[in-house]
Amino acid sequence: MARAEDPAGRERILRAATELFYVNRVRAVGTAEVIAAAGCGKNMLYRHFPGKAALVAAYLRGVRAERDKAAAKALAATDPGERLVALVGEVAAWVGRENFRGCAFRNYLTEFPDGDDEPARVARTYLRDTRRQVDDLVAELGAPPVTADRIWLLIDALYAGTGTAPRVAVDWARELVG
Repeated sequence: MARAEDPAGRERILRAATELFYVNRVRAVGTAEVIAAAGCGKNMLYRHFPGKAALVAAYLRGVRAERDKAAAKALAATDPGERLVALVGEVAAWVGRENFRGCAFRNYLTEFPDGDDEPARVARTYLRDTRRQVDDLVAELGAPPVTADRIWLLIDALYAGTGTAPRVAVDWARELVG
């Protein structure tokens, strides 16, 4: 007897994988662990995701959709300086979450620095696009290009947890664009 299709299966697998990949990192999580956490069979996993790389790429795309939505909300102001400060403020709020474990894109590229697979392309594209967003806002502001480098360093430091306190980073961003 054939199994009934589980329409929620793909999302359940992706939710389980997202949690596992983010908390434990991609390299440490095997597909068997995802299958167990999602409560599905191997056939279902591979029906939706032909391999681990496809699953990781889907995870990163989901994180990107979440980050893009948060950034769009932060960029609602009309003044480019206010938008830059709001963008840094949004990242500061994101890294201040209780369950923050780093930037999913930077984490992936740290694990697989020479990767040229689909997940690496998703991660690099996200970072390139967000950097371009900062560059465009700085250009719109009419500030020198080095301002974009400084804003990007603040964002990188926030994600890495190696910089100053998030609130101070927002204040510094305000000074940079003021």
